[in-house]
Amino acid sequence: MGLNYIWDLVIRAKRAGIANKDIQFKAAKVYSPYMELSHEAINAKTVDKTVEVNPYYRFDDIFRDLFDANYSEDAELRHTLFDIIIHLLAEIDLSQGMNKREYHIRFVLRDLEAGLFGSRVQENIRLFTKEEREIIAGNILRLYETGEAVYLLKDTMRKIFSHSTIYANCEEKDELLIYVGQSESETAHAKLALIKDIFLPVRFHTEIYWRNHFGILDVEETMQIDSVALY
Repeated sequence: MGLNYIWDLVIRAKRAGIANKDIQFKAAKVYSPYMELSHEAINAKTVDKTVEVNPYYRFDDIFRDLFDANYSEDAELRHTLFDIIIHLLAEIDLSQGMNKREYHIRFVLRDLEAGLFGSRVQENIRLFTKEEREIIAGNILRLYETGEAVYLLKDTMRKIFSHSTIYANCEEKDELLIYVGQSESETAHAKLALIKDIFLPVRFHTEIYWRNHFGILDVEETMQIDSVALY
């Protein structure tokens, strides 16, 4: 399905790493009366930085006087105003599609990026994708609501590191064995540090296993020769 509305285009642009300020909206001279965006290709799915918009599709009340066919003066000013107003309308569109929880997630993300969870979290949160940041912020809200830190540590690890498993050893000591399930890297270390900083209860000690799993009796996958980590 192609891009049909300005909010649709803004969302696609964010996912493509294009900032809103880098997109310029222009009033289309040739457009379909049944579409808001005026692409050369009707089913366009990619985002161009210069986008032509049919100003009368949804916003006729705003633009019918600004682009009156009988008025041709101050063209540069009117085109600049058009670009600013469309950016504002796109932000309003996005806000209207958000529920209360999505607003709260935005507030948590703002706090993470502002350093309210510590300078190391502030530095490492930049390593996560937009979707991963929203997973972390959503689980922070769940942590406030439920206090289930160990469960949310496990849930966050599974969603960020898809092959991870966490084992709890609470009979003799408060210990968590974290199997990450991938090779070590500087980025993976930083991501794991952030997840532990936020969700790991203070009383727990952790042992980290990256690619090789420690051996478990009767679990053949963990007992492969030359691939067993020591515990």
